[in-house]
Amino acid sequence: MTDTPYASTASAGDPASRDAAFARRYGADAMPPAGPWNEMIAGLLDHRSVRAYRPDALPAGTLETLVAAAQSAATSSNLQTWSVVMVEDRAVRAELAKLANGQAHIVQCPLFLVFVADLARNRRIGERGGASLGGLDYLETYLVAAIDAALAAQNAVVAAESLGLSTVYIGALRNDPARVADLLGLPPGTMGVFGLCVGHAAEGAAGEVKPRLPQQAVLFRDRYEAGGEADLVAAYDPRMEAFSRRNEMSAARWTTRVVARLADAAALSGRDKLAGILRGLGFPLR
Repeated sequence: MTDTPYASTASAGDPASRDAAFARRYGADAMPPAGPWNEMIAGLLDHRSVRAYRPDALPAGTLETLVAAAQSAATSSNLQTWSVVMVEDRAVRAELAKLANGQAHIVQCPLFLVFVADLARNRRIGERGGASLGGLDYLETYLVAAIDAALAAQNAVVAAESLGLSTVYIGALRNDPARVADLLGLPPGTMGVFGLCVGHAAEGAAGEVKPRLPQQAVLFRDRYEAGGEADLVAAYDPRMEAFSRRNEMSAARWTTRVVARLADAAALSGRDKLAGILRGLGFPLR
């Protein structure tokens, strides 16, 4: 990887670097057993979200390279039910930042993308062929489009980070999908499911790798078993609290954040109305 804003100590074939990467992600007391390792896996474990960017323009062709990586992701039945809008207009970006709770990096980053669940293109294909495509009207097909968009975006993120760039997803665009559609000229049957900032991290903005739950809390064999979950979460909570303190975030435990984020409809910042909004955007969700 080149020009990385944070130096990964994890390199292919180096057991010590591999162990260091797992320790950053899980903590030294919750590391999974050693397994296969290479530069790609090292880069994945080194991921972190970045919320401040240098103004430097990206090399020519970066956008198209990231989109090529995105289009190389799996897509259900090759339906390709997603699109992406690159937003250059600073006034539009400012409006998107406003509805996303004031996230200034939407305006600051050199490349801002909105990934779109897109059933409109396939509907147009049907109309040109004289077919109504009633299967587009079901919740399943909307899920296909949203999942396709997410898979594509994650490919773009991995590609960007391999080039030494930083990223952060902007899920808060779902606070007001109708306004996003209006700002971007999206037709019925499309929805901006999230944004993505891409660029070179500002100095000191990369921060640490954020701890994750121990694998025992998310990995099950044959059957879902949550018997030991309470102890695993209790051990994870203080680690996340310490991480938050070191990174100048609200020093709340993970469980406290989960409860606050999901406490009631008000905590969803308008997304509690999403089903109705989706129907208004041309997704019947039958």
